[in-house]
Amino acid sequence: MKKIFLRMAFAILLVMANGQMVNGQSPKWADKARQAVFSIVTYGADGKMMGTGNGFFVSEDGVALSDYALFKGAARAEIINTEGKRFQVLEIMGANEMYDVLKFKVELNGQKAFSLAVSDNVPASGSRVYLLPYSTQKNTAPTPGSVKESSRMAGPYQYYTLELALQDKMVSCPLMDANGQVFALAQQTSDDTDKSTCYAMDARFAMAQEINAFSLNDGSLSNIGIKKALPDSEEQALVTLLMASTTNKEAYAMILNDFIKKFPNNADGYVRRATYELGLSLDEASLVKAEADLDKALEVSTDKAETLYERANLIYNYQLTKPELTYKDWTYDKALDEVRQSQAINALPAYSQLESDILFAMQNYAEAYKAIEKVNASALASAATWYNAAHCKELMKAPADEVIALMDKCVSTFTPPYTETAAPYLLERARIYTNAEKYRLALVDYDEYLKAVNGKVNDQFYYLRGQCAMQAKAFQRALDDYTEAIELNPDDLTYRAELAVVNMRVGRNDEALKVLDAAIAKDANYAELYRLKGLALLQLKKNKDARAAFNKAKELGDPQVDALIEKYF
Repeated sequence: MKKIFLRMAFAILLVMANGQMVNGQSPKWADKARQAVFSIVTYGADGKMMGTGNGFFVSEDGVALSDYALFKGAARAEIINTEGKRFQVLEIMGANEMYDVLKFKVELNGQKAFSLAVSDNVPASGSRVYLLPYSTQKNTAPTPGSVKESSRMAGPYQYYTLELALQDKMVSCPLMDANGQVFALAQQTSDDTDKSTCYAMDARFAMAQEINAFSLNDGSLSNIGIKKALPDSEEQALVTLLMASTTNKEAYAMILNDFIKKFPNNADGYVRRATYELGLSLDEASLVKAEADLDKALEVSTDKAETLYERANLIYNYQLTKPELTYKDWTYDKALDEVRQSQAINALPAYSQLESDILFAMQNYAEAYKAIEKVNASALASAATWYNAAHCKELMKAPADEVIALMDKCVSTFTPPYTETAAPYLLERARIYTNAEKYRLALVDYDEYLKAVNGKVNDQFYYLRGQCAMQAKAFQRALDDYTEAIELNPDDLTYRAELAVVNMRVGRNDEALKVLDAAIAKDANYAELYRLKGLALLQLKKNKDARAAFNKAKELGDPQVDALIEKYF
């Protein structure tokens, strides 16, 4: 009898060592563990309740796990703990729609949560396990069961089949091993499933879900309206900021604030928020916020040169808006001083580029040219920087050949056949050639421009090329271009006047009169048309009609016609 008693005592001790009590009582860890389980209520964008479910904490600072399906389409969610207290879901930390798991964080308002430790071990087949349900009743016992089988899914993670009857409202409740550690989340079963069997997803897999730089484009996450967490990696978080800048302003502002809260010593977050504030408004409140962020950026920066450059760039762009009243000392001079401070630390070509831009805005073209020369002597040289140099020289009234030489370097950065990228520079060199009276060269650039844009030009292009052709004595080209301009814009009488002038230049006075009469029919008060008509009539020896046309031009206020009347009559 004594031996039987000893064997029974040993069996009881063994069961207790495995975390269980006898006579169907709960494991000794159950009372505390149940405090980690909570109920979840989700709400749509209209504020109406969408659904309810379960989840549980896996860290004392509020990280929790649940099922994705409960959160899909939700704009807000809250949890209710075992004490009946409500807390808001702060952000989504990762999700997998296919395997129906979600990781999120709850705003605990300074409190600490009782959390479950996630097991690193895979329970063996036949192992005793427990499902912890959510309940506000302190005497709620876990539901016992056992592992029927486990199968490998993605990576090292497991998908479990359990001998356990899953009751209503138990989805996403934690499944615990005998040591009181969570190893899986209970998952929804289909209607035809054996009611004594349920399935569960590895809790480690749910924990592995995370946000990365490209999560903004993740369809699963996009289907949840609750704020998304930033990546834990600072580098990934910066990429997220860049991508988020194209989203709506409110969402971007929230991400900026989260970034600064998570990475308070990263200067880029403050610079970006200052940029955002200035983009919203230039009122004093926004400027005060922007200034505070710029000062904080410089304070925490580990790259003072870059931060000074960013500050200078913001102040420069602020001044470009031509504010009615300059904020404090946010002038071009301040921007110039800060970018020169950055150069004193690290003489990068990008800093010289900004220095040149600021000096150009200050109309100090000679110094702007010196600064852009540094850029053009570096690997940062481009069509734009060579054009900037040419523009400075032009405004300095340098010899035309110097300006043209710089524009040649600009265009030489492209390889024929030219594309639309080169088109603006071809057009600009054509203008400079025209001003230098190099009309034939200008025509070549006009033609290359037309090809580069695949013929997609407006009436103004044909007008400009027609003027150049006229100066180059390419009269037929001028006639063709003015005709094209008129077809594209028949109401601009300047084009008709120019077409008449070319016709007269080649002796086609009758044709010139037809053009002028058609123009006068559109606007009988255009004085220049009558002066030109008088000249055409003179060429046809119709002096009386010519005098009448000149008189009409004088009546309409043409300042040039008096000299013609005196000369010919």
